[in-house]
Amino acid sequence: MSQVRTRIAPSPTGYLHLGTARTALYSWAYARHHGGSFVLRIEDTDVARSTQEAVEQILDAMAWLGLDFDEGPFFQMQRLARYHEVVEQMIAAGTAYRCWCTPEELDAMREAQRARGEKTRYDGRWRPASGKRLPPVPAGVQPVVRFANPPHGLVSWDDLVKGPISISNEEIDDLIILRPAPAGAGDEAAALGVPTYNFAVVVDDWDMGISHVFRGDEHINNTPWQINIFRALGAPLPRFGHCPIILGDDGQKLSKRRGAVSVTSYRDAGYLPEAMLNYLARLGWSHGDEELFTLQQMVQWFDGSHLAKSPAQWDPAKLAWVNAHYVKLADDARLAGLVQQQLSGRNVDVADLELLARASALFKDRCSTVAELADWVEMIFVPVAPSETDLAAHVTGGVRPALRSLRDRLATIDWDKPTIAAALKETLAAHQLKMPQLAPALRVLVCGRAQTPSIDAVLALFPRATVLARLQHL
Repeated sequence: MSQVRTRIAPSPTGYLHLGTARTALYSWAYARHHGGSFVLRIEDTDVARSTQEAVEQILDAMAWLGLDFDEGPFFQMQRLARYHEVVEQMIAAGTAYRCWCTPEELDAMREAQRARGEKTRYDGRWRPASGKRLPPVPAGVQPVVRFANPPHGLVSWDDLVKGPISISNEEIDDLIILRPAPAGAGDEAAALGVPTYNFAVVVDDWDMGISHVFRGDEHINNTPWQINIFRALGAPLPRFGHCPIILGDDGQKLSKRRGAVSVTSYRDAGYLPEAMLNYLARLGWSHGDEELFTLQQMVQWFDGSHLAKSPAQWDPAKLAWVNAHYVKLADDARLAGLVQQQLSGRNVDVADLELLARASALFKDRCSTVAELADWVEMIFVPVAPSETDLAAHVTGGVRPALRSLRDRLATIDWDKPTIAAALKETLAAHQLKMPQLAPALRVLVCGRAQTPSIDAVLALFPRATVLARLQHL
């Protein structure tokens, strides 16, 4: 294959999780680095669990990350006729065969093997062979189609991540490649059957000209079957790269069933896509000691080398640090739109994007996420409730007269940062106070907290009427 073609093939049985997002990033970056193509395929043959909602969430997550695909999305359930065609060709060629074993027969087969201390596997009773007499076809049983896996020899490949790998054909059996459709799968599936994962993925990668496959190392055990099917079809083999799993902070594998691993859940929590991509890239790949880099830099550097062989540890604190870096770099107008979305989710509707941009510029250096930025900005639009502890510590009898005097000054001055700063200085001088005495009390009453950026800059964000109302009862 002269052109690099990669793919990502999520199953729409749930959201796009972090491990798949990392695989998508590596596949996308490799294709972009080599000027190739990146394909999106939806592996939806699990009819009972696949949903349209999950498909939409996958597309939404890919769009948020900015991992644009050149072809697709392709859906396996729309390719049933093609799988059926290939199966019939394989049966005719003797590389696949029909098997009428019932579930009860297979259970009994495995029980007998366990009793003899053998590895449980299909015993090939329906596999045709010269001089072999097959059992009579039972009535009322729908057959499956099995791949006639080579019985001897090694399956070997040079993995892009793990290096040379070999597995004996004697360790694997004749897997099912086509089975009867489950109830509800539709008329076409009922007529043609539904392919299993290891078969459909080979036909898809062959038809789509996939040259390089990056995926999680839980697929290593599937790869020998797939390589043998590629060879049985006379199809060119892609290069495989199996990336180690991502471990959660509990040391267990991140999965759809463990932890908050949905890509879009991080978006909703206020993370930026460039931060997520940067962090995911470093979970299994490195370029020297670079910790922070753009997606464009990654494309320039990602040539398929320097992929880690060991599992990576998901570190929420490290992700927050990376995200804080990108929040600080983000354009204020862009942050304003994101803060607006966050506030809207809290039923706080703010139309003034210019004000949100100014607020974002002031507070963003203190924030790890856009949600934290919204926490700061929200105090401008929602009544605050200072704690009794802060009120007792800062709004004392010694500063109350100064606060009243400042309130009166603020009622008449021009409402901008320099004029507010001047009013503060005049009030301090008139009452012989220092800023550390007055500013915390002012922050507690107006902002609901004792620490903020420069108080004159903060007050300038508020409507004058809001400040005066919060200083009313002194």
